[in-house]
Amino acid sequence: MIKIIKKLGPGLLFAGAAIGVSHLVQSTRAGADFGFGLLWALLLSNLFKYPFFLFGPKYSIATGESLLDGYYKLGKYVLLTYLILSLITMFTIQTAVTIVTAGLAIELFGITSNITIWASIIIVVCLLVLLIGKYKLLDNLMKFVIILLTISTLLAVLFAGFNTSHSFELTQVFPKEAIEIAFLVAFMGWMPAPLDISIWQSIWTLEKKKKEKIISEKEVIFDFNIGYITTIILGICFISLGTFVMYNSGENFSNQGGVFAKQLINLYTISIGDQAFLIIAIAAFTTMFSTTITCLDASPRTMERTFELLGLKRLANYNLWIIILASGTLLIFVFFMSEMGLLVKIATILSFITAPFYAIVNFKLINSKHTPKEFRPSKFINILSVLGIIFLSFFTIWYLTIL
Repeated sequence: MIKIIKKLGPGLLFAGAAIGVSHLVQSTRAGADFGFGLLWALLLSNLFKYPFFLFGPKYSIATGESLLDGYYKLGKYVLLTYLILSLITMFTIQTAVTIVTAGLAIELFGITSNITIWASIIIVVCLLVLLIGKYKLLDNLMKFVIILLTISTLLAVLFAGFNTSHSFELTQVFPKEAIEIAFLVAFMGWMPAPLDISIWQSIWTLEKKKKEKIISEKEVIFDFNIGYITTIILGICFISLGTFVMYNSGENFSNQGGVFAKQLINLYTISIGDQAFLIIAIAAFTTMFSTTITCLDASPRTMERTFELLGLKRLANYNLWIIILASGTLLIFVFFMSEMGLLVKIATILSFITAPFYAIVNFKLINSKHTPKEFRPSKFINILSVLGIIFLSFFTIWYLTIL
């Protein structure tokens, strides 16, 4: 068992990045507002996005390059499109995950209720871990965090399930109101994660390869599948928690990360019991801390490689971009806190409507001459990919027509 855990790496980093806002916030709200009615959206999103996330580590192990290198080979315009989209969303996404983490830290540790101070502490801790320990420390840390997260979340679901007095149905629903449709889009856009995380996965795979020296395709796919299955299971767990604890409670959730965090933990402890406070708080905090640190690591890595490929060597620096991202995140906290709800909404919707772009590009790349034939997808995965592109494109066009 210990040997298997040691072999894991990028898959757990994927899980750490994915299991954040999409799970703790969006999945919990889905359960609170619709019960188990949006399970179909969770399962379909995970099913149809699976191939495109898989192509990240698969391409890296096949070629020794990241997806960004592949994008550049497909055409400079593809890489430039990615760069523009990343620059639009990276600061907002980092701020969104940090604000929820900071809110949970207030509930778990106390000390101060100033969310900006806690955000600064969290960002500094993450910076030190990444700048001093680099990939090796992040890799080892995430193994501990994901195991703790999984155990504490499963215990929280058990507590909630045994203590609930409500009866629930598995009848699936499709939102009809404009507000509900907007929520569905945000939910599916970040479930299990935005598709550009496939690029992060490809870069982490290369880092793992440097660390391990020898790593096989079979090990890479096993590692990825473990991480992916974990995100699905925990997504269902958080929908269950929202359903058991909050469905029909009459509670209105705040769009402010800190207030939401307090509401979340208070509702859990009121319904499940104060004895479960520590389990709930640890599950929630580790969920968001894992997302915060993996996002803070991944975006600078992609910026470094992107500018390197574009020939802008001065901007191709991991340390430079991690400082820029951390500083930009804290500036948003100080000057744009009142607009945080709007910024997060823009980021989640943009993640949804750009999904077809990443799906098509990843599919085209993995089946192109740039990928050795023996590493190209099976017929089944290619069929699932085509269905995924149709699914993502249909929902994107449908959403844009009703705006």
